[in-house]
Amino acid sequence: MKKVLLTASLGLPVLGSVQAQDLQPTIDEKIEAAVAPTAQFISDIIFYEVPIAGAGIPLILVWLLAGALFFTVYLGFINIRGFKYALDIVRGKYNQPGAPGELSHFQALTAAVSGTVGLGNIAGVAIAISLGGPGATFWMIMAGLLGMSTKFVSCTLGVKYRDVHADGTVSGGPMHYLKKGLAERGAKGLGKFLAAFFAVMCIGGALGAGNMFQINQATQQFITVTGGAEASFFGGGNAWLFGLIMAVLVGLVILGGVKSIARVTEKVVPLMCGIYIAAGILVLTVNFSQIPAAFGAIIEGAFSTTALGGGLVGVMIQGLRRGIFSNEAGIGSASIAHSAVKTNMPVTEGFVASLEPFIDTVIVCTMTALVIVVTGAYTQDTGDGIALTSSAFATVINWFPLVLAAAVILFAFSTMITWSYYGLKSWTYLFGNSQSSKISFKVLFCAFVVLGAPVQLISVVAFSDAMLFAMSIPNLIGLFMLAPVVKSEMQAFLAYARSGAKQPLTPKPVDSTHLEAEV
Repeated sequence: MKKVLLTASLGLPVLGSVQAQDLQPTIDEKIEAAVAPTAQFISDIIFYEVPIAGAGIPLILVWLLAGALFFTVYLGFINIRGFKYALDIVRGKYNQPGAPGELSHFQALTAAVSGTVGLGNIAGVAIAISLGGPGATFWMIMAGLLGMSTKFVSCTLGVKYRDVHADGTVSGGPMHYLKKGLAERGAKGLGKFLAAFFAVMCIGGALGAGNMFQINQATQQFITVTGGAEASFFGGGNAWLFGLIMAVLVGLVILGGVKSIARVTEKVVPLMCGIYIAAGILVLTVNFSQIPAAFGAIIEGAFSTTALGGGLVGVMIQGLRRGIFSNEAGIGSASIAHSAVKTNMPVTEGFVASLEPFIDTVIVCTMTALVIVVTGAYTQDTGDGIALTSSAFATVINWFPLVLAAAVILFAFSTMITWSYYGLKSWTYLFGNSQSSKISFKVLFCAFVVLGAPVQLISVVAFSDAMLFAMSIPNLIGLFMLAPVVKSEMQAFLAYARSGAKQPLTPKPVDSTHLEAEV
C-alpha cells in the first residue's frame, strides 16, 4: 500500500489498479516482488521526509522550493517583470535570421510544454485537493510563479552551453552546462560527475515516468470508456495491442528527430490545452455563481490551521508539491528541448521558458482545480485522480469521460514523444552521437511503450519517479554555481531591450570549449 501511495502523494496518477493476488503469482507479480526492495529503498532515499508540525515534508521538495525562491530574489523577480519580454520573444520580436538552432521560440516552447502538461494536470491536481483541500490550489499557483524563475535560469544555460553539430542539429541541457559551465568555474571534475549522474537519471525518468507511466494511464482510460476490461477489445489481456499501436505512432514521430517532434507538438499542445480549457470554462460558466465562494474557499483554506491535510503546513505541502512536480521546475529536463531554439542570445529562451510553468501550473492546473472546487467534487472519495476530475466535469458535460479519454491519450502521446527526446540526448551524451546509438535508444523507448501498456509494476514506476526527481540534485547544484552567468546575460539583454535598439544584440564570442569536438 505504501508503494501505491508514493506515486499518488507526488500528485501523479497511479499506474493501473492493484489486483488481488492469485494463488499462483503471475510473471508481473514475480517481477514486482524481485524489484520491490531495491525500488523502495531508492524511493525512500529520494523522497525522505522530515516531520514538521505534524506533516511529513520531503527534503527533495525543500531543495526544489529553495532553488525557486533563491533565483526569484537573486534575479529581481524576473518571473514577473520579464513576462512581457517573454511574450514579445514568442511572437518573434527578437528573431535572428540565420541563428544556429533547429526550432523557433514557439516550437521550443510547445515541445517543452508537451513534456510537462500531461496526466498530472488532470489527476494530480485532484489528488492534491483531495488531500489538502481547496487551499492547496493557492500554494500550487505560488509554486508555478516561483518555478518560472528556475526555468529561466536552466533554459538560458541550456542554450549558452549547447553543442551545434556539423549537420545543424543541437544537443543541450544540464549534461552540457554542468560539464562546461562548472569547468569554467574551476570545478571540472565535479561538473563531469554531475553531468553523467544527471544523464543516467534522465534516461531512467524518460523510460519510466515519461513513457510507461503515460501509456499505462492512457490504456486504462481508453479501456474504461470502451466498455471496461471485459467488453473492450483491448481488455482481457490485449492491452499490449493498444501499446503497440501507440508505439508505432510514437516511433513515426521520434524517428524524424526534434523537428518532427516540434511539428507535432506545436499542433497537438495548443489543441489539447484548448479543448481542455474550453470544457473547463463551460463548467465554470454554468457554475458562475459558485466562483466567488470557490475563491473564498481557496484563500481561506490556504491559511487555515484547521484545513484538510494536516493543517496549514499540510495544505502548503500538497499545493507546493503538486505545483513543483507538475511544471518540473528545477528538474532540468525542459532545457534539453529549449536548447534547440534558433538564437544567438541564450537569455531570450530563458524568458520563453519562464512561460512554461505559467501555462502548466497557473493556467491548466488552476483550471482543473477551480472545476473541482466549484462543483464540490473534491468531497467525493473516488480513490482515483482521473475519476475525480472526470466526475467534476460530468456534472455539466455528461459525456465528458469520452473527451477526457481523448485528452488523456493526447497528453500521454505528446509527453512520450518529448521525453523520448530528453532520454535520447542523455543517451547520446553517454554513448555517442552516432546513428546507431540514436536508433538503439529509439527502439528501446518504443519497446517500453508496448511493455508499459499492460503491466502494473508499481515499484518500477516508483523507481523511475525517484530517478526523475533525483535529476534536480545535480541540476540545482549547477544552477546555483552558474547563477552569476545568467544574471550577466539577463542584464545585458534588458539594457539592450530598453534602449530601443533595432539591431540584434551582439552575442559574446563563443568559447572553443563549447564546440562539438570537446564532447
